[in-house]
Amino acid sequence: MRLRHADGSTVHLGYCTNVHPAEDLPGILGQLDTYAVPVRERLGGDLLGLGLWLAAPVAAELAADAGLRRRLRTELTVRGLEVVTLNGFPYAAFQAPVVKGAVYHPDWSTAERTRYTLDLARVLADLLPDDAGRGSVSTLPLAWRTPWDAERADAARRRLDELADGLAAVQRETGRVVRVGFEPEPGCVVESTDQAARLLSGLDPQRLGICLDLAHLACAWEEPAAALARLRAAHLSVVKVQVSAALEAADPTGGADPLRPWVEPRFLHQTRGPGCAHAADPADPAYAADDLDAALDARLPGPWRVHYHVPLHAPPEPPLTST
Repeated sequence: MRLRHADGSTVHLGYCTNVHPAEDLPGILGQLDTYAVPVRERLGGDLLGLGLWLAAPVAAELAADAGLRRRLRTELTVRGLEVVTLNGFPYAAFQAPVVKGAVYHPDWSTAERTRYTLDLARVLADLLPDDAGRGSVSTLPLAWRTPWDAERADAARRRLDELADGLAAVQRETGRVVRVGFEPEPGCVVESTDQAARLLSGLDPQRLGICLDLAHLACAWEEPAAALARLRAAHLSVVKVQVSAALEAADPTGGADPLRPWVEPRFLHQTRGPGCAHAADPADPAYAADDLDAALDARLPGPWRVHYHVPLHAPPEPPLTST
């Protein structure tokens, strides 16, 4: 879906597909027919944008075969679908029975993460609509915070230089600009925009920036205007925004323990109290836990915000709310 900004520019709004399991090309095409096309039809539009997720094996297959890329673009076009952004955060198996911390591997200290991200950039360059000015790939905020040391940080910095060089090569070969946005998330090396400003400033500003997930921002108890100002001061551009809300509980351990039914085995649900917004370590256990059950067991003081991506149009049942 395309929206017109007040300044006249086009804003691409896309339906993110990483919530659906598919890790090969036939599975992706089936997913489009099952989910994306009905969404477009329900909206009554001729065109729907997708934030497409391609697992590492199919990304490598597409990157190596121009014919397959042309086929995927054709399959998208005949369905009234377009792609200007890819979700490159999960590497593979994002719908496995248990994902938890596996989603952060391989991290940005590894060659595998660089290779995967550049594969995505090469694929996206051929999927972009002819009139799109640029595309984006979102990725993880370097790594989970442990273990992380100076050696890994140095390796990651080298990988990011390789990434910028690779994106420049994609532009030379295809004439298309693809940028990569690092997505701050609770519990990671880069959890807050303050950490992003300190750890990611100095990157190639033309090719590397930030993917701002609004649920993650809310979990970090950050105010959007201040967060954007902080990124702007660090010369970090926002290359992509993921529009969602987080789960909030004013009295998380009182009464009938309203959050206990939200504990589940597949994903991490990092939980944060408001103290994380002003702390040197946003993951300090005084007001933070790496999963919801741990927060409940520790009976952290409220209020809490919990890493759940709550639909904007469907708030949870009281006494819970969304951000």
